Amino acid sequence: MNRHFNLLREFSIPLIAGVVIALFWTNLDPGSYRHFVHAGLLGAFSVHFLTNDLFMVFFFGIAAAEITQSCLPGGDLHPIGRAVNPLLATFGGVAGPVLVYLGLNALAGSPEFVNGCGIPTATDIAISWLAARIVLGNRHPAIAFLLMLAIVDDAIGMVIIAIFYPDTAVPVQPVWLILVAVGMMAAMVMRLKMVRSYWPYVVAGGGGVWCGLYLAGLHPALALVPIVPFLPHPRREKKHLFEEDPKDISTLARFEHEWKIVVDFGLFLFGLVNAGVQLTSVGTVTWLVLAGFLFGKLLGIFGCAWLGVRLGFHLPDGMNYRHLAVVAIVAGIGFTVSLFIANQAFADAVLQEQAKMGALLSIGIAALAFVTGRLLGVRKIP
Repeated sequence: MNRHFNLLREFSIPLIAGVVIALFWTNLDPGSYRHFVHAGLLGAFSVHFLTNDLFMVFFFGIAAAEITQSCLPGGDLHPIGRAVNPLLATFGGVAGPVLVYLGLNALAGSPEFVNGCGIPTATDIAISWLAARIVLGNRHPAIAFLLMLAIVDDAIGMVIIAIFYPDTAVPVQPVWLILVAVGMMAAMVMRLKMVRSYWPYVVAGGGGVWCGLYLAGLHPALALVPIVPFLPHPRREKKHLFEEDPKDISTLARFEHEWKIVVDFGLFLFGLVNAGVQLTSVGTVTWLVLAGFLFGKLLGIFGCAWLGVRLGFHLPDGMNYRHLAVVAIVAGIGFTVSLFIANQAFADAVLQEQAKMGALLSIGIAALAFVTGRLLGVRKIP
């Protein structure tokens, strides 16, 4: 049974199943789909609110846990010299899509589309990881490079959401951010007292940050991001990204282990709630987003990583420019966080659906990565 559960998680089956059901449902019966997503489920709270404002707190919390562990001594982002090339590539993977989107929009778009430039900045961790493993194999050093890039640019995506995409229905009220500071101080005190259960951090610290962000008019899904680094953890990291250490029973490790299963299967609901796009919802924004994913990611990641090598910051051992090209293409799969950003970028429902269609179509970049890998003669490392 555990083996079957792990296979479902490994191949992102819950997320993909949610997407497929949403696409069929909204195109066969759009009225009932919209009612399911937006009608009150628990009082005034809709499925959309419970998924995007509450469940996604733990999605971003898991991402924050990976970043925290990676920055520890022995982690993939420590010391900083080891991470310079992936971080340069990450910068290119964020700046490239924005520049391509804005450049093409200036040529053939409209000023009202500008707000969508942040949508193609994110890389879907789960699906890009799966696609890279199919092309490169399980143990290829380029896999860790991709995961570092994906996690950090998703972290940047969190910042983009917080700063550039506040809730348009609620005016920003910075005074409430004092609750964010209170939540973080509560987490810091618990860390100094060496509280071992993660629940007080999540409820008291995360709850304070969530209320502060929500009342301030910022997206509360990021509530655990400033709290997770306070969870007690070892001084050194002994595993690579997404590798579990059975000997690590720290508070941070237990939080990640126990909630990652919930998040992996809960992504079914995220896909169901956010991927309901009419197949006719294709427009200029769709192609701008898709071009940002494909050309922006490829040019930005490859160009900045190449520049890093020229500056003396080399690629990981066993990784060359052919592998870098595959990684740069695979990183153009920007599904999950991009759908999330699309929800925030456009208040207009038509533009929002066009943007979501671009994010959905980016999954097809996996096929391009496979073909590119074969044409370049990339060999899998099992």
